[in-house]
Formats: sequence, C-alpha cells, structure tokens
Amino acid sequence: MPKLSVVVPMHNVEAFAESTLRSLAFNADPDFEFVLIDDCSTDSTPKIMDKWAEKLPHSVVVRHEKNVGIAAARNSGIEAATGDYLTFLDGDDWYGPGHLQELVRAVIELDCDFARTDHVQATGTERVIRRAPARLRNAVMDPRDGIAPAEMETMVDYPFVWAGIYRRNLFENGEMRYATELRTAEDRLWIWRLHLRAKSYASLGLHGVFYRRGVATSLTQIKDDRQLDFIPAYDSLLRYVQADEESERFMPKAVRTYCAMIAFHIAKAKEYEPSAAQRLRRESAAALRRMPEKVLEETLASIDRNRSRLLGRLLDGRKAA
Repeated sequence: MPKLSVVVPMHNVEAFAESTLRSLAFNADPDFEFVLIDDCSTDSTPKIMDKWAEKLPHSVVVRHEKNVGIAAARNSGIEAATGDYLTFLDGDDWYGPGHLQELVRAVIELDCDFARTDHVQATGTERVIRRAPARLRNAVMDPRDGIAPAEMETMVDYPFVWAGIYRRNLFENGEMRYATELRTAEDRLWIWRLHLRAKSYASLGLHGVFYRRGVATSLTQIKDDRQLDFIPAYDSLLRYVQADEESERFMPKAVRTYCAMIAFHIAKAKEYEPSAAQRLRRESAAALRRMPEKVLEETLASIDRNRSRLLGRLLDGRKAA
C-alpha cells in the first residue's frame, strides 16, 4: 500500500496539463501513487494525461463518460486511491520539486489526522505566499479550535483543500465525500466538515503548492447562476453546525461567514448575468431570514457598517446597491 495518493481531476486544461503533470514527475516516489481523473475533457487533455501516465510510476487513470464536475471527480479519485494519506491537486496548479516528500514526512512525524499548508498564489509571473491562518505551526492542535472565534480569520476561512494532506481513515465508510450537487463552494463546506469530524491537525510552513489564479475557465471567474451554489452550501453548513453538540460555540462563526459570502456576492451583483443577479438578491434575502434570528442580529451589530447596511436592506426587502 502506498504512503500517499495524489488525486488530480482534470477537465479541458490543455494549456496547463503539461506543467501540472510534469510537477508530479518531479515529486515521484516509490511510495506515492497518482490518481488522474479525466472528467470528460473535449480538448487534448486526455492525450496529455495518457502520455504522462506512462511516465509516472504507480499512476491510475480514471475516465468519466460525461462531465460531472470537480466534486464528483474528486470523489472518484477518493474511491480509486489506496494510499495511507490523500492529497488533492487541481488540473491547472502545480507542485514545486520535493514538496510531496516534505508533506508526507511532516504529517507522519506529527501523527495527526490532517495537515494544512501555506500556498503560493501565481498570477501571471507574480508570486505571493498565502499563509494558512493557524494559531501555531508544526504543532498538533484540535481541529475544532481552528473554527472559532467568529470575529477572527480562522482555518475554515482557508478553503483550499489542495493545500493539505489527509489520513485515509477520514474517508472510510463513505465519509468526507464532496457534495456533488454543488458546482461551487463545495470546498468551503468540506473544510468545515473536516474540522468538525477530525480529532487532530497541524499547520505546516511549506510553500510547495502553486495555485494559478485568474484562469478564465475557473468557476470563480464565471458570472452565471453557478456562483449561487454558495447558498445551498452554507445552508448545509448551518444544518451540520445545528446538529453538532457544540452548536452554540460554532453557530456565530457559521452565520458570520455566511453573511460575509452574501455581502461579497451582492457587492458584485452588477457583474453577473441579469437573471443570476435577480436570483442572487432574492435567495440571499431568503437565506438571511432562515438564519437563527438572535445570532443574525448579533452578527449584523458586530460587522462593519457597509456590510451591515447592505444585508439589512436585503432583510427589509429593499434593493441592495
């Protein structure tokens, strides 16, 4: 059984597939396997993937007969993976040489359920290090302490699932699968569930995973109603938190984060397709009314004036501008 399975979903990323797969070769190890998922690409991605699969040791190629999205593609990778640990890489990102070896060594030494890392944000030729907002580095912590307090940036505000490594037992019995009904924000829900379920974690000061920002085909750049999937994602999150034995501890953070997401999207509503913008305003107002009333009141009283005013207008049924 390999120490690590690297799950790499790909869909129409021919412009980046070579650099992504080449970076896997620079991280190859006899104890690693590479699970490559072709999510029904219609460009040259499958051809590039096959070429590199022949070069990568212990590689597995999974093919989808129809495009099912990144959540389902990651789930396919989880099912195919056999390693003691799993990690994820998106098809347009890449690793620095030796990153995976350092990642595995660190998580084994710390003996925790999962570990998160910093990452390097790549915008054209610009490189910026983004740090995971953990209290400590290279020390084992309680994942629940990485959720609260509500007013601070915490680990659940760092939703980059590929900036981490996860012990296999987290995925046993069908657990920790990605919500396939979500086209966006599935990573945010997954990170919250991870911190509620796992028993131990660590934050590592590694800078070997590179995130390519601003890719035109990324769902973060698309302005149609797929962006609105953050609403069912956070509705699911509120249900998870409500059912938790520490719901009073974590609900203020969940509501505050949900409110921040609504404010973020409403502020950009003019950039969206008209029908998506109308639906955004309507469904955001309904989402606010579904939140626990007392927690919402406390949240609106504690956030900055601009966001509080914007969300208040939605609650009152006035047009948010």
